[in-house]
Amino acid sequence: METNLISIPLVLQMYERAWFPHHDYDSGGHSPPDATRYHRAMPAQRHAGSGPVTPDVPEPSLAERARTLALLGLIGSLSTHSQKVPGFPFGSMMPYAADDLGRPIFFISSMAMHTQNLRQDPRASLLITQPDVSEDPLGAARLTLLGDVTEAPSAEVRELYLSRYENAKFWQDYTDFAYYRLRVSAVYFIGGFGVMGWISAEDYGSALPDPLAKAAPGIIRHMNNDHADALRLIAHRFAGEPSDEAAMTAVDRLGFHLRLKAGDRIHGRRVAFLREVRDAEDARAVLVKMVRQAKSPEVV
Repeated sequence: METNLISIPLVLQMYERAWFPHHDYDSGGHSPPDATRYHRAMPAQRHAGSGPVTPDVPEPSLAERARTLALLGLIGSLSTHSQKVPGFPFGSMMPYAADDLGRPIFFISSMAMHTQNLRQDPRASLLITQPDVSEDPLGAARLTLLGDVTEAPSAEVRELYLSRYENAKFWQDYTDFAYYRLRVSAVYFIGGFGVMGWISAEDYGSALPDPLAKAAPGIIRHMNNDHADALRLIAHRFAGEPSDEAAMTAVDRLGFHLRLKAGDRIHGRRVAFLREVRDAEDARAVLVKMVRQAKSPEVV
């Protein structure tokens, strides 16, 4: 699932064109959202507003959410043990690429202070946050990966890293640069207010990023812009929540979050898909079926 993030807007545009055939997504229409906007759509919080979550609605595990954030993140904050000022952490901005086990790959110079620190003490942590958290920083998802950082064979990781950072090709022949990998030993994930916890390295490594991660912004935008009335019907039928307004705020393989307004009350509800979905086209088919059921006078 690792993809060059530079191409993700094109991937999203492809998904959106297939989403509802009647909608025109040409160059004069709505431009596809930037990949980093996924995090604002990611089911990072347990609810979209102040209301509680329906208890029997499934959600991705913390490990899955952590892997999704690690996949789509661009830059983290690497903390190493300072050799210059013993006992203090040393923070560095750090581009990374996550491998198929969610382990961050770095391409760093031996002259960098963090590399010198790592050679003396390989223990480190990488903080990954949502790229755009200006609206509500404390409600945003963030992830801390802890482990030892050691040099990685170029043949194993070079292609992956360059797929994320093409300009790094210009530094490949510099002898002071080398690839390093953080071997995850512990993970702490915060998905927003009241959603947090430690994740074992085993659970983190075996989890998979959500299959709708890259398509989510396009799905959400399309449903809110073109099918707001259908979302109200879905909220009423599948969550038992009549509302004046409904907006999708997050979507994943198991379901989606709605922000509902009824009079002066604004609250959130999560709604499960009729079945687990594996891609954008699958999600579209299930949503269409849910809308049909919601419009039917018969309880299906």
